[in-house]
Amino acid sequence: MACFTVPLAEAVVVSAAKAVILRKGGNHTEEKLEKIKKMRENVGILEKMLYGGSALLAVEHLFHGEIMLYPPFLTAMQTPENIPQMLHEMSTVGVGMALTVTAAWAIAMGVRAIMKRFAKKSISDNAM
Repeated sequence: MACFTVPLAEAVVVSAAKAVILRKGGNHTEEKLEKIKKMRENVGILEKMLYGGSALLAVEHLFHGEIMLYPPFLTAMQTPENIPQMLHEMSTVGVGMALTVTAAWAIAMGVRAIMKRFAKKSISDNAM
């Protein structure tokens, strides 16, 4: 029904936080600017994962007739009896999807950092 709205809302929050927190204002050292650039790249990957997954789920819901292209847009909102069921799905399935995507991103970023560290170490070992 509306489970895709939770990861979509997280994506909007991540985009806003990225714009506010990671902007390049002020006098920064070269090292600080490099860290900001890396953080923007990492957060950008999370944004893409969340927006992409939400878009695919929205298309799937549209295909199955759970979304309409006119108000109230969600078929579950047409009758008041269906709204609690929709909210329950959002709070269970939607939150679960958002947490899973965020956890997968965090694991991927951790593995990426470890691989970069090992690559740098092997390069320095070979140089000696």
